[in-house]
Amino acid sequence: MKPKLFMCVMTNNIELITPNWCAPPGVHACTTTRLGGVSAAPFHTLNLATHVQDAPPSVIENRRRLKAALALPAEPFWLNQVHGTTVANPQNGALPDADAAFTDQPDTVLAILTADCLSVVFARKDGGEIAAAHAGWRGLAAGILEATLAKFSAPPDQIAVWLGPAIGPAFFEVGEEVRDAFVRRHPADAAGFTPSPIPGKYQADLFQLARLKLLRAGVRAISGGGRCTFSESDRLFSYRKDQGHTGRMATLIWRSEDGSPLQPAQA
Repeated sequence: MKPKLFMCVMTNNIELITPNWCAPPGVHACTTTRLGGVSAAPFHTLNLATHVQDAPPSVIENRRRLKAALALPAEPFWLNQVHGTTVANPQNGALPDADAAFTDQPDTVLAILTADCLSVVFARKDGGEIAAAHAGWRGLAAGILEATLAKFSAPPDQIAVWLGPAIGPAFFEVGEEVRDAFVRRHPADAAGFTPSPIPGKYQADLFQLARLKLLRAGVRAISGGGRCTFSESDRLFSYRKDQGHTGRMATLIWRSEDGSPLQPAQA
């Protein structure tokens, strides 16, 4: 029997996807779904992004509910994601243009917003350092995962990685230029693309491309992958399925200095 890659839990009516990975007990991670908030259609209901034309009071309330439901130790460190390779440090304070964040500080909550792009969380196996990355195809091709790994003091084989939901290969059709962006640098990345029936088009597998890059970098503990936002758009936000007018899920990671397990607030 294959191990479960994801577990779904309900916390104060907020549905969360939690990873089954080899991070130590004091490291906590989860991805929200679209369920449990107050936003109206097409952002219904738990949109956590401020840049998608949702009503600002709804986003504020959704973020408040999330923080309360998880008993977060601090406000999440949000990013202005730009499909690049910059890795931010929460100690810098201001909202940065970045696509990943890294910290060695306890009770610091890192956050990534997605709605088809891949979210990736990282943890040193002893729990001393954590990171989160936003990995769309541009960021993956440019090296966002490698840039994030470079922030750790431990070698890649001492880092556990979990892949959150993303658009699955059956629904992610791309052009030749996307495949070339990967294969020019690493010919082995061709394994992440399957020719489409349409000439010059391919079905891109973000999960496989991420795994290839992580394995090449030396990471061995890779979990998750395969939860498709497009096919599960009733509970996950999908930019393509909703034709660009939709909300965003959040993937969060933080660590407790005392190594305590996650204890969500009770209703």
